[in-house]
Amino acid sequence: MRLPFPCLTLITDRRLCQSLSLGEAVARAVAGGVNVVQLREKDLAAAELVPLADRLRAITQDKALLIVNSRLDVAQVCGADGIHLPERGASVAVTRRLAGDGLIIGRSVHSAEEAVKAQDEGADYVQVGAIFPTRSHRGPPAGLGLLESVAARVTIPIVAVGGITAENVGQVMQAGARGAAVISAILDSPSPGASARRLAEAMVEAAAAPARRTRS
Repeated sequence: MRLPFPCLTLITDRRLCQSLSLGEAVARAVAGGVNVVQLREKDLAAAELVPLADRLRAITQDKALLIVNSRLDVAQVCGADGIHLPERGASVAVTRRLAGDGLIIGRSVHSAEEAVKAQDEGADYVQVGAIFPTRSHRGPPAGLGLLESVAARVTIPIVAVGGITAENVGQVMQAGARGAAVISAILDSPSPGASARRLAEAMVEAAAAPARRTRS
């Protein structure tokens, strides 16, 4: 399996959902164009996480990839398509030995050196950020220059994360990203489906444009 192109990833945070349940918000986002859902509810124990993962698997089946954050056991139980490893999580190499070749494995990185290491260990993609200011990341944003430096050194897909909206997603695509991962741009919206559609359309337009590099 490979990440779709362009890749629009929705990272879950059930606390941001307004009048909808997380499942309903995800369903509407997938209908709007999200093609990867990353289940990241770090405060939930396995007993609560597994039923949620099963629910999201049913929603995404044959419509979007389902990636589980950190928990290989949960990913395997619910039949997810992959697992996403945080920067200081288990190594990609060890996870690959445990998971086999059937799961996509991604890694969060914050430098070109970390991206190269993840690629060398067998990661299928790297999630790079935070690119723009965002409430979910402390410290200053890395800017488009980080994407450019990573793109110059790895050949696996790059997914940008951090403060990405329909207005700036074209910039990350032009800087070398294969796609983007978002949280609040979709979940903290009264209409997750419409927000996802705007992002997806902007990404398709950017993917069709001639490649260029814009450093910030």
